[in-house]
Amino acid sequence: MMLALSPRPVDEPTVLMLQASPVAVACGFPSPAQDYYDGPIDLTEMLVDDQEATFIVRASGHSMTEAGISDGDELLVDRSKRPRDGDVVVAVLDGQLTIKRLQISAGRVTLKSESAEHPDIVVPELSELVIWGVATFSIHHLRRP
Repeated sequence: MMLALSPRPVDEPTVLMLQASPVAVACGFPSPAQDYYDGPIDLTEMLVDDQEATFIVRASGHSMTEAGISDGDELLVDRSKRPRDGDVVVAVLDGQLTIKRLQISAGRVTLKSESAEHPDIVVPELSELVIWGVATFSIHHLRRP
């Protein structure tokens, strides 16, 4: 099970301006075609729709690896967004926080793992489920300390 650890709000005012590469870099074969951009990027403006409702949540566990969320990654979680089928959400199931993909079908709610090693959770009818927020971005660590 992937757990959500220590939600904390995005600080206010949070302005993080980073220099952008002047060219887009191809992920596949190198390409002579290049898009140019010269200027800083405000990550808050780019990543956060509602600053008051957005929190950073650190993920713990391996049940969401196929969704691109690894142990220790941080998620931006927006509590103002209405959860939809297919969203990655921070859920509180019977008082326990978890990160899963929300599946709603035929009146049944399933919290899906994104790893074959972890079972999905079909929410029992008598359980208490609260969708705490909708994950909008994952900050995936490519290099660990």
